[in-house]
Amino acid sequence: MSATIATAERPWVQEMIVVHRVFRRESQNLHDLIGAVRPGDTARAARLAGLAREYIEGLHGHHTSEDELLWPKLLARVDLDAELVLRMEQQHQTVDAGLQEVQRGLDAWERSPAEPERDALVAALARHRRDLLLHLDEEERQVLPLIHEHITAAEWAELGEHARTKTPKDKLLFMLGALLEDATPEERTRFLALLPLPARVLWKLIGKRSYDKQMREIRNP
Repeated sequence: MSATIATAERPWVQEMIVVHRVFRRESQNLHDLIGAVRPGDTARAARLAGLAREYIEGLHGHHTSEDELLWPKLLARVDLDAELVLRMEQQHQTVDAGLQEVQRGLDAWERSPAEPERDALVAALARHRRDLLLHLDEEERQVLPLIHEHITAAEWAELGEHARTKTPKDKLLFMLGALLEDATPEERTRFLALLPLPARVLWKLIGKRSYDKQMREIRNP
């Protein structure tokens, strides 16, 4: 039988949905933006290849945090749903294999931004997004309720902190911008409240404007 962790403070699992929105949005954006690059445009290819590698690194880090800090705890506490947790691990492996395929396509396209290399990369991105959405949909629908019931708020905070420590410091404000872009006012308030005051001030004075400028340059060349 499964056992609920006794604590009055439950994790804010909506945080994961906000994070997933970034991967949903950017997997589609990368597919569309790369597909629109003219053959031979080496500068544009290099810019988008760099962005795609940051996406790959971010998604890999997100899944690694879950693999190390989340799934083992759930497997130890949720006997009746062990098959579901194991399926999440298997889906991570499938997504990771797709990311490796995208990485190889990126390398080939950046070396030679011709039409065949571009189209092969776009096809790999489409396959990756298909596998990713299958995983994210099931995780949100079936795993988040288990997390809410069986993971403590402190353990959930540890998961978020682990992900932040894996993000290069010069990318933290950019990642915050990505999270807040499609967040609701309530979600935005919750995320900003997690930051120390100096970081909130830095975001207001510099971070938001810098993020918006980068996104305009990337999405509207």
